[in-house]
Amino acid sequence: MNPALPPVFLSHGSPMTALEPREAGRYFEGLGPALVQAFGRPKAVIAASAHTLTREPVLFAAPRHEAIHDFGGFPAELYALRYEASGAPALAGRAATLLHAAGLPARVVSEGGLDHGIWTPLRYAFPRADIPVLPLGWPPSWSPAQLFELGRALAPLAADGIWLVGSGSITHNLRRFFGERQLAGVAAADTPESKAFREWWAERAAAADWKALFDYRARAPHAVLMHPSDEHLLPFFVAAGAGGDGPALRVHVSSVFGELGMDAYAFGPHAARLRDPAAAGV
Repeated sequence: MNPALPPVFLSHGSPMTALEPREAGRYFEGLGPALVQAFGRPKAVIAASAHTLTREPVLFAAPRHEAIHDFGGFPAELYALRYEASGAPALAGRAATLLHAAGLPARVVSEGGLDHGIWTPLRYAFPRADIPVLPLGWPPSWSPAQLFELGRALAPLAADGIWLVGSGSITHNLRRFFGERQLAGVAAADTPESKAFREWWAERAAAADWKALFDYRARAPHAVLMHPSDEHLLPFFVAAGAGGDGPALRVHVSSVFGELGMDAYAFGPHAARLRDPAAAGV
């Protein structure tokens, strides 16, 4: 029997990641094969993205999904990209049962679609779109601790070949990103603020200091600057909860324009098997 699939948090970055992969996209390309080699082919993906937000947990159980181009002002080539994947209606029912058993609300709806936080990394990891996907809508009003419990309730699915993916950004201040940092160029060195926040996060995650991470807005350096609103960071906690109380491993490190962090994390006892072999210091 293969070990449980490690949940992951992926920084999906700008929609342009789908056309210009850079370091993070290349990591996504290797992530699918690495996962299959180490753990076997996932039966399905449960994806909690920063762009699928709901008032309570919602499982989107459409029989088939298409890519949603939920952005504007980008090149025509980006809107031409497609990612059509099967849905997972039966898995939605099972996931809802687990959430209800944990005392959490959950609804199953027949609608579907994959926002760019889901299809961007998946089109690199599994370009044939041959893994069923179950989008999980989640409430951004929930605290990190509550979202951790949401992920914890879904943890039993990992042992049955279900891969839980949280998708967001380890830093996400678009005002800074679209301002002076664009003049610095896409390959610019990390800003001191972005670097300090991301290093603090990696250290606390490696130490399994969940108390500090749950209270990150008060404790992390430049937390509010890096996340004026935190919907892009909160999927980290859904994936983390599914991986248990142990350390979280930063498995990929990169950034664009020196500001938008593209770091990725894996959770659980086998997280190291998803480490990026191309990234020094991870």
